[in-house]
Amino acid sequence: MGMEMRQELKLSQQLVMTPQLQQAIRLLQLSRMELADLVHEEMLENPILDDEHDLDQERSRERDEAGSDQEQLHQLEGAGSTETPLEGSVVEGVAQTEIKGDATAVSEIDWENYLDNYTMGPPMPAFRGDGEELPSLEATLTKPASLHDHLAWQLKMTNLPQAQLEIGLEILGNIDADGYFKDPPVEELAADLGADAVLCEQVLERIQSFDPIGVGARSLAECMLIQAIAAGQDDDLVVKMIKSHLGNLEKKNYQAIARDLKQPLDEIYEAAKVIMEFDPRPGRQYNTDDPHYVTPDVYIHKVGDKYFVVPNDDGLPKLKISGFYKNAMGNSAASKDYVQDKLRSAQWLIRSIQQRQRTIIKVAESILKFQREFFDKGIAHLKPLILRDVAEDIGMHESTVSRVTTSKYVHTPQGIFELKFFFNSGISRTNGEDLASQAVKSKIKELVDAEDPKRPHSDQKIVELLKKGGIDIARRTVAKYREQLGILSSSKRKQVF
Repeated sequence: MGMEMRQELKLSQQLVMTPQLQQAIRLLQLSRMELADLVHEEMLENPILDDEHDLDQERSRERDEAGSDQEQLHQLEGAGSTETPLEGSVVEGVAQTEIKGDATAVSEIDWENYLDNYTMGPPMPAFRGDGEELPSLEATLTKPASLHDHLAWQLKMTNLPQAQLEIGLEILGNIDADGYFKDPPVEELAADLGADAVLCEQVLERIQSFDPIGVGARSLAECMLIQAIAAGQDDDLVVKMIKSHLGNLEKKNYQAIARDLKQPLDEIYEAAKVIMEFDPRPGRQYNTDDPHYVTPDVYIHKVGDKYFVVPNDDGLPKLKISGFYKNAMGNSAASKDYVQDKLRSAQWLIRSIQQRQRTIIKVAESILKFQREFFDKGIAHLKPLILRDVAEDIGMHESTVSRVTTSKYVHTPQGIFELKFFFNSGISRTNGEDLASQAVKSKIKELVDAEDPKRPHSDQKIVELLKKGGIDIARRTVAKYREQLGILSSSKRKQVF
């Protein structure tokens, strides 16, 4: 069979992800703060883009300055008719005056005597605005001190030799955010540093005396013992309970502790109260994690019996095409190509942002239509909803709806929620009407908040209470929802004293 080369013309369709389409998809899944950062970066790189809000402020400022210059000119013209003659003129918008009075008044001042008295006088008191105290030095720091910085400062204040100081700094580098020294073991640390293990142990004991009390411990029991010794509460019963019965203390199984230690139950209660005052994570007070602020992308306002969806444009630049660069292409082919390329990029960015806003509004309006009872009555009336329902309602793909609802928040009369919050799986009810999983979680939280602290509801009891309300779910589902809500088990929620 012979082989030959020939050309064929074939017509086919395929989806091509152009750079513009990729940019539109990327803008769609960005959060509001990420979008604001991207727009500011684009404004720095693309001179064609201008912020309409900044231009309006600049024009308003120019009008105010022009008005103040005119007012100052009128004042000078009016002052020219007073007894003291003034000759006024305006040079480049700045009023220039010349006094035609007694010129000897200025020359009569004894400047040498004045300067001598000024330099020899007492210093002026420091300014205190309105009698209010100035903030302390700690309040003016740019960032709070971390746990490592706090411990390193205390270590350097000790009079340890240089070799022990280096060992201490190595130990501080291995202390985690909770204040524990768990890895590596002291023997391995000493081998890596080529130091004596006994010396490393002594340096670790010195660090364990630092503030906060309990830092540098290798286990929870050691952390509790360090705090008990520092508080003067290291009696035999407390020490034995810390060393041998932390598990029973966690489960509040005080009867088992009393049987094992052969102590009265009241004595166990008193010792447990002492241990409960200790901090199991002493380093968390120096946690430097920045708070996460949420800014809603959409507002849903209720006016009478109607709801209105309004986009949140505060903080986002109002982009427009700069007329200066648009009209200043010139005759150079290179400059014309540069300006045209930036112009196309700016126009596409503006259209992509507008399309993003319209898509978010469509999704929010669709959610409002499906979850109307939630907006009227609260979270207990949240209905099951999936992405496909909203996608079919607005005529878009599920992936588009998923990108829109990622990291987007809406401000409602019921509070601020992520758009993902409104999508829940359905829980069957005995009356035939499905209920959203978030509504079931809310009901579980209400039952736990209303329970007797000394007799908390077990998971099986919660199942029975929910079944009376028409919600039939399994015990393992209740346990899963309880863990997602951060609610402890009934044995750990129980208050004995």
